[in-house]
Amino acid sequence: MFVRGVRTRVNVVLVMLHTFVLVTILFLTKDKATKNVADSAKRCPMGRAEERTNYILDRLAREGEVSVAQLASDLGVSPVTVRASLKSLDEQGYLVRTHGGARPTTFRNIHLRQNDRVEIKERIARAAADMIHDDDRIMIEAGTTCALIVKYLTGKRGVQVLTNSVLVFANARSNPNLNITLTGGHFRAESESLVGPVAERAINDFNARVAFLGTDGFSVDRGLTTQLVEGGQVGSIMRTRAQETWLLADSSKYGEAGFVSFMGIDEVTGIITDDEIPEESIKELAERTKLRIV
Repeated sequence: MFVRGVRTRVNVVLVMLHTFVLVTILFLTKDKATKNVADSAKRCPMGRAEERTNYILDRLAREGEVSVAQLASDLGVSPVTVRASLKSLDEQGYLVRTHGGARPTTFRNIHLRQNDRVEIKERIARAAADMIHDDDRIMIEAGTTCALIVKYLTGKRGVQVLTNSVLVFANARSNPNLNITLTGGHFRAESESLVGPVAERAINDFNARVAFLGTDGFSVDRGLTTQLVEGGQVGSIMRTRAQETWLLADSSKYGEAGFVSFMGIDEVTGIITDDEIPEESIKELAERTKLRIV
């Protein structure tokens, strides 16, 4: 009996030892595999051109300048590949190449401006969306703030939307309750907009209750301004086809001026802006149009 008991205890110990060894091997194998996956992911280059482009533009928006060497290291690609990407973005007007890197253009591309004052733009867009009701007819012009309006129309039904903005379309297409019409026209990458004679003729075929416009700068003296002449023409036509026209612009745009003035302050029904606009400017604007501060 004593021998049998000893053998039993020995067998139990051996089983426990065997189990411990197996668990240890599995843990070490899993740890090594995890490390290998992590190392592999770190070494794996961001090969798709679209992914590299988005990464470069995001870095440019955050930091204001990028270097070839740092981008090559971060993306896991060669400096030659990075230079090719920067050359392509330069030709499209997204950036300006410098010795060893790139910086934004003087007129900042819309993808860069999307990351500016996001919380304020969201408030303004939400206020604009609150003006829209079921079965409404609206026009939305290109711009980073205007592009956000449709995100806040999820509770509305049967809204007809005419826009020349590719960003508006991108934000709206997942909402089955919105009826979206793109104007067509010449595509301008720097503003993600459709402009030119085709767009203008299309807008003239429609009627809306409200048109929402963006701007590169506005003031009492210069009115609404834009860097792109064709964009100003689109905004002007939208105003003639709508019962009301509202400007959506955050306070940083006040006092700034784009290349061309396309509409006076007193020609818009009202302006939706944020509470950082100076008190004296509020008084000036309120004497000429309606003002909604958010």
